[in-house]
Amino acid sequence: MSDDFDPDWGTATRGVRAGTHRTPEGEHSGAIYMTSSFVFESADEAAARFAGEAPGNIYSRFTNPTVDAFSKRLAAMEGGECCVATASGMSAILATCLATLESGDHIVAAHTLFGSTIGLFNNYLGKLGITTSYVAPDDLDAWRAAITPATRMLFVETPSNPLTEVVDMGALADLANDNDALLVVDNCFCTPALQRPLDFGAHVVVHSATKFLDGQGRALGGAVIGDADIVGDRVFRFLRTCGPTMSPFNAWIFHKALETLEVRMRAHSAAGQRVAEWLADQPAVEHVYYPGLASHPQHELAARQQPGGFGGILSLRLAGGREAAFRLINATNMISITANLGDTRTTIVHPASTTHARISAEERARAGITDGVVRVAVGLENVEDIIADLEPGLA
Repeated sequence: MSDDFDPDWGTATRGVRAGTHRTPEGEHSGAIYMTSSFVFESADEAAARFAGEAPGNIYSRFTNPTVDAFSKRLAAMEGGECCVATASGMSAILATCLATLESGDHIVAAHTLFGSTIGLFNNYLGKLGITTSYVAPDDLDAWRAAITPATRMLFVETPSNPLTEVVDMGALADLANDNDALLVVDNCFCTPALQRPLDFGAHVVVHSATKFLDGQGRALGGAVIGDADIVGDRVFRFLRTCGPTMSPFNAWIFHKALETLEVRMRAHSAAGQRVAEWLADQPAVEHVYYPGLASHPQHELAARQQPGGFGGILSLRLAGGREAAFRLINATNMISITANLGDTRTTIVHPASTTHARISAEERARAGITDGVVRVAVGLENVEDIIADLEPGLA
């Protein structure tokens, strides 16, 4: 069987069948190629491959059949031409930026980004002369006003971490196109099972495969998806030279995990909705941030952009600040206290002191991440058990 796929296949079928290449052994499950290098039949073949004149594997830093299988499967699911797999989600963002930007360029980003992304932009890209301005994700006028002649990238997460703000990707894509800039969307929370940013005009999609793409908290990885020029050429050349490479073993884990991605994401969404609705009725909870609630300011936009569901990530705000947040977290018994998300197991965390602790208090305040905010990544346990575990800390 080749790794081609039928363009009429749905996302779930692509997740099961795309990116498949059977060896002469006839294996039904994809093979793992744990090798650092590949042997050539002749010096002529080696020279042709290194020159790009003949297809084939060279060195696992940038060509490996298992990594290639995962990349092709995810590209098919996202509706992109190419995918470059990386060592982590942060290395996917780094590869995208360094492959497409140069000193003097400018990024406009949502001020609701993950703390490490803000740190990358401010502390490391800034040293290279690449500057960043931050705006409210839902304020299109602010995006427009922040753009300068040097702007070459608009960067968003939608929904955002941890307050689940939803960005109008179509409007931002138009703005990017009008200003010769790229729209890069972090699709970590939804995955292609729930939304496909390229369908709304995004130029590049990035993922932390560590999260929902894996779904069981087993391995680190990232991915960049887009067209043959931006991703297939520029990002790939960065990976080939600089080497933030995905392990073949991790790629095999992700490749298999994509087979159940749509089923899992629909289950996460159904459970997330029920937990969010229950939390919204609790007197101790000031506010619940979840796109599936009618009270969410971008609920209708989320319904249009996320036809597969609203996801499993939600946050809640408690009136008692850090003390109340810690009380809730510490009262849980079954739920895992960890900053990771996208797992079969429900996780809970206090963003202000963990995932967003390294950004300034002013940046957290601007993003609405107060000391009373708690993030819950709803897993695949029985919903009744998740609610029962949250209940004591809200009593």
